[in-house]
Amino acid sequence: MSTTRFTLVCVLVGLVVYIFGHLLGIGYLFFAGYTILQFIALASAWNILGGYCGYVNFGSAAFFALGAYSTVFFYKFNPLPIPLLIIIAAVVSGIVGLGMGYLTLRLRGAFFAIATLAMAVVLQTLVVNWSYVGGSRGAYIVRTDTIDIGGYTIEYIEYLFLLMMAVAILSIVISRTIARTQLGFGFATIRDDELAAEASGVPTLRLKLIATTISGALMGMAGAPFPYYIGYLQPASAFGLEYGVNSIAMPIIGGTTSWVGPLIGAILLGSLQQIATVTISSAVNLLIVGLLLVGFVVIAPNGLVGLVQDRLRTRRSGK
Repeated sequence: MSTTRFTLVCVLVGLVVYIFGHLLGIGYLFFAGYTILQFIALASAWNILGGYCGYVNFGSAAFFALGAYSTVFFYKFNPLPIPLLIIIAAVVSGIVGLGMGYLTLRLRGAFFAIATLAMAVVLQTLVVNWSYVGGSRGAYIVRTDTIDIGGYTIEYIEYLFLLMMAVAILSIVISRTIARTQLGFGFATIRDDELAAEASGVPTLRLKLIATTISGALMGMAGAPFPYYIGYLQPASAFGLEYGVNSIAMPIIGGTTSWVGPLIGAILLGSLQQIATVTISSAVNLLIVGLLLVGFVVIAPNGLVGLVQDRLRTRRSGK
């Protein structure tokens, strides 16, 4: 299927989901759906560097927070439409991703992972001490309950849901396109054997910088609408552990070698966490993630996609 057709299919599926939720008239579905779509975008973005290239990034929350705080900055400086804020967040987070990659991508393995975690800590410290965006006290974002789009009035949470759906679709399309092009093949050579790729003339550093830039930009886009969703943004919520953990766990559970894996992992884990939030408490969300992550590492180290592929190979070889 071509990229254009695939994009159209994703848009049609998204519109069907939106219309179904709108007809049901249950507002919480859009709140929960927004979170799941947010995780789809984050997981797909993380997988570009962590799955395709094999460089584990613990700084996902930092890029997410960059997008969120760029929105807070312009909300106080000169309020702009959220779609424009999403584009600005992509530029800011992409530039930071490029800079982070240039400084850290000469490191490998655990050293690179620790460096990305250190970057997140540094950025959080800067935000905590930046009073203009609220500092440690946080910042309030005031929004209306409804919004007019082309003469049609919808709830604001539905508007945010549609925006996050667009970001999630863009993340999926970009991830799928990369996997099917020479860029994706270059990423795969880095993941399989970086030294051999360098010896073969593959520009590994350039490819890794492209991966960090795209990954960071998409994570920033996922964070841009968040202040309007939550209403009150503070460093603890923007740099929350759940974003860093989920963005890693979801691709691992779904499968990191394909664009489908992060999508499946995000829908599965995101839905379970929303159900747990309603029925038990949001405090058990990370417990659920931890238990599933340990279970899949033991039972299906290649994720659900890898498990299905292994079963299919076994059946074919048996025939």
